[in-house]
Amino acid sequence: MRSTLVRRSVLTASAVSLALLVTACGSDKAAKDESKDGGATSAAPSAPAADPAAKAKTAAELKGLLVTQADLAEYKLKEAGATEVSEAVAANATTKTECLPLGAVMSGSTPGKPAAGAATKVSSVPKAPAADASPEEKLKAITDALKVTVTMVGLGSYDGNGAQEAFAAVKAAGTACAAGYPGAKEADTGKVTKIAPGAAVTGGDEAVSFVVERELDGDKAPTQLVVVRKGNTLASFYAIAPAGEAAQPVAIVGAQVKKLG
Repeated sequence: MRSTLVRRSVLTASAVSLALLVTACGSDKAAKDESKDGGATSAAPSAPAADPAAKAKTAAELKGLLVTQADLAEYKLKEAGATEVSEAVAANATTKTECLPLGAVMSGSTPGKPAAGAATKVSSVPKAPAADASPEEKLKAITDALKVTVTMVGLGSYDGNGAQEAFAAVKAAGTACAAGYPGAKEADTGKVTKIAPGAAVTGGDEAVSFVVERELDGDKAPTQLVVVRKGNTLASFYAIAPAGEAAQPVAIVGAQVKKLG
């Protein structure tokens, strides 16, 4: 495997380390309901009118609404630490202002100025090698671990019309930045080369999805970005496979939207 493929993990915080961690798990169930089909963005046909007096949820309330291991038994969850989040923010920075909302989602947060936020990482679980596996089978298990999809999940709650405005900013960025955009530090991070509509997503009051193609040392890595709004709360999802093609995290999106009510 070429080292440039492994280096794609800088596009999310510690994606490779999480992938290697889950090889110790015994489950052989991957994210079988994830989708790689193309499609158009989706939004509810008649989203409720914004409430300018709406009050944001607290950080504690958002943490209680964030998906947990009990919600996604076939996956591995790990809380995103402050250092990890800050590294992800740096890795997804850009000098193109109109594209910043996308960078926020790729960092495991939500765009704009949420009053509170919460985040976690969710990984599909690769099949662990059998106890009597051959060296070749064990090596394959490690290689497969680098191909799992790691999804950064973020929740952000806003006062007034903030959630509607932040959601609109993400949709606008998907259009304005369709031809791609540079990172803040070209030597350290991969640039975005293309943004296209992703597979349709339903749920919440509004939803939008994109396939974000990134490039590092000449290698292109398709990643998946989804944002769902429910009332004055945004749920963001950014999926990447450290050494492969990420699938849209359908089950993860569904579980999180369900918890938002």
